[in-house]
Amino acid sequence: MTDYKNLIDGKMVDNGQWLEVLNPATEQVVGRVPSCGKEELDSAVAAARRAFTQWKKTTAEERQQVVQGISAAIKENADELYRLLTSEQGKPHAQAQQEIYGAAGLAAAQSTLTLDDVINQDDDTRLSRTRRVPVGVVGGIVPWNFPIMMAIQKIVPALVAGCTIVLKPSPFTPLTTLRVAELIKDVVPAGTVNIITGEDTLGPLITEHPDIDKITFTGSTATGKKIMEGASGDLKRITLELGGNDASIVLPDADVQKVAEQLFWSSFSNAGQVCIAAKRIYIHEDIYDDLSKAIADYAKTVVVGDGSQQGTGVGPIQNKKQYERVLDLIQDAKDNGYKFLTGGDKDPSGTGYYVPITILDNPPEDARIVAEEQFGPVMPLMKFASVDEVIERANNSEYGLAGAVWTKDTDKGVEIAEQLETGTVWINEFMQLSPFAPFGGHKQSGFGAEYGIDGLKEFTYPQVITVKRDAAV
Repeated sequence: MTDYKNLIDGKMVDNGQWLEVLNPATEQVVGRVPSCGKEELDSAVAAARRAFTQWKKTTAEERQQVVQGISAAIKENADELYRLLTSEQGKPHAQAQQEIYGAAGLAAAQSTLTLDDVINQDDDTRLSRTRRVPVGVVGGIVPWNFPIMMAIQKIVPALVAGCTIVLKPSPFTPLTTLRVAELIKDVVPAGTVNIITGEDTLGPLITEHPDIDKITFTGSTATGKKIMEGASGDLKRITLELGGNDASIVLPDADVQKVAEQLFWSSFSNAGQVCIAAKRIYIHEDIYDDLSKAIADYAKTVVVGDGSQQGTGVGPIQNKKQYERVLDLIQDAKDNGYKFLTGGDKDPSGTGYYVPITILDNPPEDARIVAEEQFGPVMPLMKFASVDEVIERANNSEYGLAGAVWTKDTDKGVEIAEQLETGTVWINEFMQLSPFAPFGGHKQSGFGAEYGIDGLKEFTYPQVITVKRDAAV
């Protein structure tokens, strides 16, 4: 077991108080991290504030070079990092590799973004331009499902915009993030990136800290509401990427054999613990029987097990609390007499947070498994008869993060997509995010945007400078 230290003001430090981190596949301790509170947070914020006075004066090119160094450090140590990620998060090695290399790629891509001045007026009377200025010290709070991707998603745009950051990983998955901190501590100027760990009680301290200017958070809608409340005291800027209950719509012209496997992975990648995973799949009644059988048949070929073992396709739920919640949703479906195509039974071994791949056959729209975000390897399939009907059902949710339409008629797919109340809609694919396109939710799925120029602007204020020409002074 290894002890991992925090990054504060360019140094790896600990306070002698520790949190244990479990491997969800074995329930064994795989590492320890510092358990921080107000004192350590104050130190990290003070370091970020000092660093900001110089970092905000650097050129875009200088900031881009630092971010490219972060990308290189992650990529060069990818083999070590993805194995460590699997040990604390549970996802299979192949999916952990995708996250590590994806984070390195995201950093490299976003290092190319720039915020150019905009000329509002340029005539004989005056010159008016809008520039973007960094908001200041950022507080980043990261979830446990994609700890490295989400950390980079917050660190990189903050740095590129000229901000400094204090980042809090989830207490369930802090190890890989702190290893990355160690790898980049000599790449980033001291104090620009600070990473501290602690219990969930550390989050509210970050949200309410008077010297933090902005909060960027990824996690549940319930927690997002608390962050908005906490940040309201001094009107901190906020970016919230929250829950989703994403609907996929499969039209009758879809090729059953071609889409079955894709639909499966759109729901069950990372054991279903993906905010933009397909949480509800609506299949036209003409192909429902054939496609539901094809998905269930494919599910039976996928191995559920320890992510470090070769051949595993779906790993464990990351933590016990979420594991028990998913089991509760399955039990509710049983209690209500809903039909299961696969799964539904708890793993009898008793070791590890494993949930069998579970697919439900046409439960009612008001079933908890349909109305709630399950965030686990459980998927309801539902029949629909008409396009108007399925659009209404898909939009009947407090969430609006993402969705998908599957059809050979892409024009029809786009027509449907434009009627869905979500931030992102894919046609004939799933979970494809671009570092250059904004990503954010509608309704209770979020506030603000990440990725692309829109995401970068979230870390800045607009400032308008106007010069009156030929002024009598």
